[in-house]
Amino acid sequence: MPSGQTSAIIRERQDFINVKGKQSSRLRCEADSIAGCVSQRACVYCGARVVLNPITDAIHLVHGPIGCASYTWDIRGSLSSGPELNRLSFSTDLKENDVIFGGERKLARAIDELVKKYRARLVFVYSTCIVGVIGDDLEAVCKAAARKHGIEVIPVESSGFIGNKSEGYRAACDALLRLIKPQDWDKEQATRSINYLGDFNLAGESWIINDYLERIGIKVNVTFTGDSTYESLKTAVNASLNTVQCAGSMYYLAAKMRELYQIPYINVSFLGIEDTSESLRRIAAEIGSAETRRQAEELICQETARVRPAIEEYRRRLQGKKAAVYVGGGFKAISLIKQFREIGIDVVMVGTQTGRQEEYDTINDLVDEGTVVLDDANPAELEKFMKERGANLLVGGVKERPLAYKLGVAFIDHNHDRKHPLSGYVGAVNFAREVYSTACSPVWKYLEAEK
Repeated sequence: MPSGQTSAIIRERQDFINVKGKQSSRLRCEADSIAGCVSQRACVYCGARVVLNPITDAIHLVHGPIGCASYTWDIRGSLSSGPELNRLSFSTDLKENDVIFGGERKLARAIDELVKKYRARLVFVYSTCIVGVIGDDLEAVCKAAARKHGIEVIPVESSGFIGNKSEGYRAACDALLRLIKPQDWDKEQATRSINYLGDFNLAGESWIINDYLERIGIKVNVTFTGDSTYESLKTAVNASLNTVQCAGSMYYLAAKMRELYQIPYINVSFLGIEDTSESLRRIAAEIGSAETRRQAEELICQETARVRPAIEEYRRRLQGKKAAVYVGGGFKAISLIKQFREIGIDVVMVGTQTGRQEEYDTINDLVDEGTVVLDDANPAELEKFMKERGANLLVGGVKERPLAYKLGVAFIDHNHDRKHPLSGYVGAVNFAREVYSTACSPVWKYLEAEK
């Protein structure tokens, strides 16, 4: 893109860009996506599918054109310890005639066929952009199918034109609230256990965290939604505490469960040594006894001692490197800043797609003077500020990979399709190893020689 055009785009978006020490830390965030090249936010349907797809024994039916069904399990690293029905993607494959005459009958037939074949007790039906335009009544079709088959058929109102990815998170949470609504709820039935919200079991990460919690005597009731099932999710109201890993996707659900069922929640993060240790302490303090807190400290000491030598070695080798961060949620960006600090790397640019103002306030407190903070950045902005700040590597998702390689800098994939865990103490070592092997690869010397 020509430099003049790039500068014009950036001038139009000054409310979305902040440089610490030069201007106010207040950013315009959570705005709807802007059509064209000035936004990288994913659509509403994408946000809903991210949250719900890890429910392993559900039928996930996309009501829309076949292209939308390509966003499915296969682009994610979510693992299952049992059913794998969620690995299949189903679509009503709406065509021109369906757009003209409506797709409700086609949707009803699709539900009948899938329920007969797979005997599932739960069906999610996702609306897409075209369904929002033609006005199919998903609620009525799903209600009729639920009565006919005696199962849960839940509409997910995720038509792409109604907002951005954050709206998709909310649509998914509304669908989950319909699923977990108890017939006869009694607060006294609550157990001394937690629900783990905002983890999708990428590369088995929720299993790692569950193991830590079991070792300090805390039971995980259900994970939302990694490796979850219809039956496990129905028990969600029996927990006495909700812990929220990804605030962007699950803050709304946690707030509603506090309002409806008086279940308190806390924010946690299991990315990096510092945040993992602090989260274990907070959970133990909220729900455990003095013995639980002692066990938590013992586990923290054991695991930290086990990984510290490797972290220190990577820190020695990575001194002087500079990182740029562009990820989905603010919680992840905050943890990444701390993780990079643990391995001796300065973050010179940080941005998110769905960060909230309070998260940007925390980011501004963590970063050094001159660090660029962005909301919903576009490729022109990422390129400009990475060059200006001399970033050696970029952490992002699949859309940012080509940009990093075009600029000749290292790239770290922190998106949903990775196959190695980055949570917990083992994840901290995996992250440091990946940063070292990528940022310190000999290939960058050859690229420098070519310039």
